[in-house]
Amino acid sequence: MYAVPPHRSDPSTNGSDVLMIYETWKGSNKFFLQGRFIFGPDVRSLALTIFLIVAPVAVFCVFVARKLMDDFTDHWGTSIMVIAIVFTFYDLVLLLLTSGRDPGIIPRNAHPPEPEGYDGSVEGAQTPQLRLPRIKEVEVNGITVKIKYCDTCMLYRPPRCSHCSICNNCVERFDHHCPWVGQCIGLRNYRFFFMFVFSTTLLCIYVFGFCWVYIKRIMDTEQTSIWRAMIKTPASIVLIVYTFIAVWFVGGLTAFHLYLISTNQTTYENFRYRYDRRANPYNKGVLENFKEIFCGPTPPSKNNFRAKVPIEPALPARSVAGGFVSPNMGKAVEDIEMGRKAVWGDVGSVLDHPEGQLSDNDGLNGKDGGLGEMSPEIRTTVDEGDRAGIHPRRSSWGRKSGSWEMSPEVLALASRMGEPNRTGGSSSTVRSTEPKL
Repeated sequence: MYAVPPHRSDPSTNGSDVLMIYETWKGSNKFFLQGRFIFGPDVRSLALTIFLIVAPVAVFCVFVARKLMDDFTDHWGTSIMVIAIVFTFYDLVLLLLTSGRDPGIIPRNAHPPEPEGYDGSVEGAQTPQLRLPRIKEVEVNGITVKIKYCDTCMLYRPPRCSHCSICNNCVERFDHHCPWVGQCIGLRNYRFFFMFVFSTTLLCIYVFGFCWVYIKRIMDTEQTSIWRAMIKTPASIVLIVYTFIAVWFVGGLTAFHLYLISTNQTTYENFRYRYDRRANPYNKGVLENFKEIFCGPTPPSKNNFRAKVPIEPALPARSVAGGFVSPNMGKAVEDIEMGRKAVWGDVGSVLDHPEGQLSDNDGLNGKDGGLGEMSPEIRTTVDEGDRAGIHPRRSSWGRKSGSWEMSPEVLALASRMGEPNRTGGSSSTVRSTEPKL
């Protein structure tokens, strides 16, 4: 059903420059390590997110955890710094799994789908104007759900799928586009996104708590007030303020997504559809909803970004009625006027017919001096002279005309096409000769 639009091969390259899918990707994504990692177009914001995580942890390890190593015996002080470092590394891994993988992108169709009920037959000379319905209705768990047609990806979006305007892709189970991770949040990375937000919340609480532990140790050691103890460790004060502000963001986001998971909603659905006002077809109960997110297998990606782009072979030369037609046939060489010899390039439109036959609108009825522009009397003379050999009669031009003959080149072409009695081209040459008595 899904296909990446193929590209035509260039015979001059001999297949030496075969492209991979990530090199011809239609979306706005950024690829690294030859398509092994896929990010959103705002991947630069990822550097800011990493800095906001690593910088406070580094300050904590240097100015707080290092001082606590001497205050706790039995290696408890060392474990404080080790846990902070390991927790930060784990948080960064989750961030990379969230932002650097396919969130559930549905590949674009190379061609729009055929309308339902269309059998491929064409009535008349023109292709019928068929329009795809914008919305379809499908049934999910006994509830009717509407799915929309995506003009960009040329496909009907599956249920819970939406098109991200930032990444320019249709994403399955689209939740939202997170600028902090520089990636869409969808079916394949939502679990890692939630774990990243949750672990960041725990890391903030961890740093916040041990900063207060260090202040309390100063108060107990020097028998001083809390304000004097805070003055002695300004790094702890900065970290307390920083983590207090941060925990409102990441902690609030964690609580909000816990609610979404328990009700089996996405952020997009919660803001757009408001399932509290109508039935949610995806809600399976709190326990089953959590199992679906955390215990279910991650579906494989529908995209192989490192695969080679399927090459569309060049159009071969066509043979018509035993003849051979070059792919360049049909290019204009020069205009053919009355009395000028026919040129192969000008009669290419004749050979474009499947069986070398001429339609009523081609050849003799052309615009370049063919019989279509002649008076009815001359046309009658040609028809009668061609069919029955009637003696010449006077035409509307006022001069005696006999049987009409075509140029030798066109006659040779017509004989090769198997129809010596019907000849012509896009601009045929017609010559008049005196009848032989």
